[in-house]
Amino acid sequence: MIKSVLCAVDAGKPETDAEVLRQAARLAELDNAQLDVVTVLPDFGESFVGSFFEPEHHEQAVAKAQEALEALGQSVLGEARNAQVRHVVATGTAYQKILHTAKEAGSDLIVIGAHRPDLKDYLLGPNAARVVRHSEVSVYVVR
Repeated sequence: MIKSVLCAVDAGKPETDAEVLRQAARLAELDNAQLDVVTVLPDFGESFVGSFFEPEHHEQAVAKAQEALEALGQSVLGEARNAQVRHVVATGTAYQKILHTAKEAGSDLIVIGAHRPDLKDYLLGPNAARVVRHSEVSVYVVR
C-alpha cells in the first residue's frame, strides 16, 4: 500500500508536465495517499555564475517557482485537490534533490516524466534515469 507519492515536475514546462502530475494524482488516489509535488531550481548561488546575479535573485526565483507549481496543480487537479497537495521548491542538482525530498517526505513512490532524449542525455544520463537508478523506492516514469 502506497502512503505517499512524490511527483517531480519542471514548473517552467506546464504543457509537458501536466500529464506527469495527472498520473501521479491518479496513482495517489488509488491508495488515498498523500501527494507531494516538487520542482528543482538550479543552484547558481554557489558557483562563479552566482556572482552575476543580484543577492535577491534566488528568493525571487523560488517565489516564482512556487507560484508556477501551485498554478500547475490548480489547473490540473482543481482548487480543492490542489489544496491538499504539498508543494516543494528545492534548489540544487535535480535528481539529488528529488531523491532527498522523497526520503524526507517518506515517499513510497516517485512519479517523474521522461522527455525525448538529446545527444547529451546519452552521454550524461537524464534526471529520470538517475532517479530510477539511485532511488530506494519505486519510480513510475511517464512518457
